[in-house]
Amino acid sequence: MNKRNALRWLAGSAMLASTAGFLTACKSKADFNAIDLTGSKEYGQDFSMPDQHGQRRSMADFKGKVVLVFFGFTQCPDVCPTTLGDLAAVKQKLGAKGDKLQVIFASVDPARDTPEILQAYLANFDPSFLALRGSDEETAKMAKDFKVYYKRVEGQTPGSYTMDHTAGDYIFDPEGRLRLYSRYGTPVDTLAKDIEQLIDGA
Repeated sequence: MNKRNALRWLAGSAMLASTAGFLTACKSKADFNAIDLTGSKEYGQDFSMPDQHGQRRSMADFKGKVVLVFFGFTQCPDVCPTTLGDLAAVKQKLGAKGDKLQVIFASVDPARDTPEILQAYLANFDPSFLALRGSDEETAKMAKDFKVYYKRVEGQTPGSYTMDHTAGDYIFDPEGRLRLYSRYGTPVDTLAKDIEQLIDGA
């Protein structure tokens, strides 16, 4: 992760931590490592976007599961593959409870992240992972709802570019309520523990 990306996700984490400070009265009694957003209405509560198979998805499709939403793009050199690899390890660590976790990768680069590319990309990590790919307008709306920063950064050759974006996971409980924000780089064991608490009804 380059310095610019590091600053982006650090700023985002700091903002979330600040917001979380105002939610003390609403917090659950569970011992979470991630930032507890229980009761917050400041961040995205839902979405409506086609997945990599062309099916429009929303939170209602995943009732009974913990849903983890992560924003990224398939040509990301470090943050995205590292995060998805960690999430695959989290699901494996959960054992039988892993079936209660739905990972959703929301693309911030729909121009290059075609459905075919997204299908092949996510298959490298876990076949159950879903991607969301919408129009530019839909992508911008979802990012705004979740207060996610992303920006196209031109490369050294014509037509080449990368994407700066916020790194971190938004985690919903089985009732579809936003509960946690997990920082980029959270250890697999730590994240798995938080998710297991939500699966168990925390």
